[in-house]
Amino acid sequence: MAINKNSTGYTFAFSIIMVVIVGASLAFTSLSLKPRQKANAADKQMVDILGAIQVSSSRATAKADFQKFVTDRVSIDYNGQVVNSKSGEVVATDATDPFNIDVKKDYRANKPVKGDVSWGNASSLDFPLYVCEKEGEKLYVIPVVGSGLWGPIWGYVALKSDMETIYGVKFDHKTETPGLGAEIKEDFFSVKFNGKTLSEAAPYFSVLKGGSATDEHSVDGITGGTITSKGVEEMVNRTLDIYKKFFESETK
Repeated sequence: MAINKNSTGYTFAFSIIMVVIVGASLAFTSLSLKPRQKANAADKQMVDILGAIQVSSSRATAKADFQKFVTDRVSIDYNGQVVNSKSGEVVATDATDPFNIDVKKDYRANKPVKGDVSWGNASSLDFPLYVCEKEGEKLYVIPVVGSGLWGPIWGYVALKSDMETIYGVKFDHKTETPGLGAEIKEDFFSVKFNGKTLSEAAPYFSVLKGGSATDEHSVDGITGGTITSKGVEEMVNRTLDIYKKFFESETK
């Protein structure tokens, strides 16, 4: 029997078949690219961690540089107690590796309410910490995640061996305004943190309105990017509330 290609049934059947074929093709492509995407994301994460200790790296050299400077990858709980520790090569499939803790996902799921300095319902979370060694000095790198004006912001803060002096920082964003809040990722902003110290009690560090006078516990923020600058301050202080517990136990 001849198929009537002008019929409504044929049109629907053809459309359904094409949707299935295209959908299957897209799903296959997405699955096949996922390992490469995860590898690229891991390399970028390594580059950013190294950036906090002022080591210039690239995705091509990230793995080698990471193993050279990062001696231990530690996870701690909400009370600052060590949960796990890893060294050597990062294994993407190892769920126990602190490197594989998705701090951005954890933040989205436990985003604190406005005015709350805690991690909301984050008492069950683990938090990664990177112990590094550069030029004979031990450095501690902690990840920070928060919210800017238009979307998520994140970064890494490196502390010297005294666990109070900032060695360096590396910040980034997703959708902040170019020329304003987006400037948090630029060197002219991050270099302001170098050599600053944390206060003994919260708030540990301040990002002031652009052009303000600062002290050893503060930097001036991005002019015209006040909300994003305050987002940096909030995420640093909220996260330090957790890591301070670990640092205090280390100095006892």
